Amino acid sequence: MEEVTEGAVTIAVDEVRDGASDGAGDGVFYNPTQELNRDVTVAVLRAYRSREPRVASYLDAMTASGVRGARAAAAGYDVTCADTDPDAAALARETLARNGLDGTVVERDARAALYESGPFDVVDLDPFGSPVPFADAALSRARNLVCVTATDTAPLCGAHFDAGVRRYDTVPRNLDDHPEMGLRVLLSALVRTAARHDVAAQPLLSHVSRHYVRTYLELDRGASAANDARDRLGHRHQCQDCLERTHERGSTARPPDDCPACGSRRVVTAGPLWLGPVRDAGFAADVRAAVDDEMGTAGEARSLLDAVVAELDEPTHYDQHRLCEQWGRPASAMDDFLAALRAAGHGASRTHYGGTRFKTTATVAEARAATADI
Repeated sequence: MEEVTEGAVTIAVDEVRDGASDGAGDGVFYNPTQELNRDVTVAVLRAYRSREPRVASYLDAMTASGVRGARAAAAGYDVTCADTDPDAAALARETLARNGLDGTVVERDARAALYESGPFDVVDLDPFGSPVPFADAALSRARNLVCVTATDTAPLCGAHFDAGVRRYDTVPRNLDDHPEMGLRVLLSALVRTAARHDVAAQPLLSHVSRHYVRTYLELDRGASAANDARDRLGHRHQCQDCLERTHERGSTARPPDDCPACGSRRVVTAGPLWLGPVRDAGFAADVRAAVDDEMGTAGEARSLLDAVVAELDEPTHYDQHRLCEQWGRPASAMDDFLAALRAAGHGASRTHYGGTRFKTTATVAEARAATADI
């Protein structure tokens, strides 16, 4: 057995390994690459209790080693851990006991646990692959907050097109803004699922990190609220030649025959996508403040959350190098590029997934003109 300490919790496991590319059913193991995910989750749970002091119950719906549930218990939540694997359930019990934490462990499918033991104030879905099979149960049996991880990024961003259409009931496109595409495909599916239960799901915090998408949805019950959430769904159109992108709200796509910027006939449409904000900036700042130095990824978590707070709400991003190549000129320093956009009166920000990606309120033509002299 190997002993691992994460946050304020210590666990003992037979194996420590990255589960990003491994199949389900490979036994219970500790996945260190998800520590950032869990650190941010603990910070969210702390910040959300300040937002909604009455929250108490938390379901770790696929508990595996039990570390996520144990850390929620250490944060003061009344925790239930669920898993169909008897070895996982046994390890979760051991993890709670080892750390002197109270909690309930049930050897049940997450959906059964939700209907039999729920409702819960907070439900956390962290499955292998797509969370869609569990979304109806989670969104109908959670009172306040649903936390969701999706690791099937290829279907989400359209790289595995048929799987994306089948799982998420949308048309995903594998374009150069694939992190944003994957996040907004996931949010669209979850918002539509919630609406079927007369529940509005509003993203409080979302991020795309490494091999997964993670979002935290606050729930509001009522048909009117659900309708308002659905009104933030729509479609996005991209020209394959000049890279101009436009979007429209509504359940029916109305793609242009020609690109409005360059007249090209090569316009592709994706959707329905979530077109609203993917985070509440004030709440994201509160989450950032709730990160502590005891967390193993504290520095990375703070940097991520700083970027999430500063990021524009635009439903797409551009790659600076791709645009400059299209324009036939070398790429300038990103800070200078963004400063030029702002000086011309346009909103501009980096994206939280880094690199040469940025968001702007400018059209492609406006961005080209604004940055021509740098």
